[in-house]
Amino acid sequence: MGELATMLGKNIREKRKKNGFSQDAFALAAGIDRSYIGRIERGEVNITVEKLYEIAAVLQCEPASLLPAQATR
Repeated sequence: MGELATMLGKNIREKRKKNGFSQDAFALAAGIDRSYIGRIERGEVNITVEKLYEIAAVLQCEPASLLPAQATR
């Protein structure tokens, strides 16, 4: 995948850890398979806007805050 997917995944991982979620607990709370969460965090997949909003809801943040800086310009 591209650099944006990698940076988005890194931001999601950092926010997940900051909120004290293990990958398993986060996947359960988000209703997303744990292996798919891992692929998202490694930037191996492009997620939909809907999935971004679901992830942001669990992380209690704005979806835009998870986007890499260059994607928000």
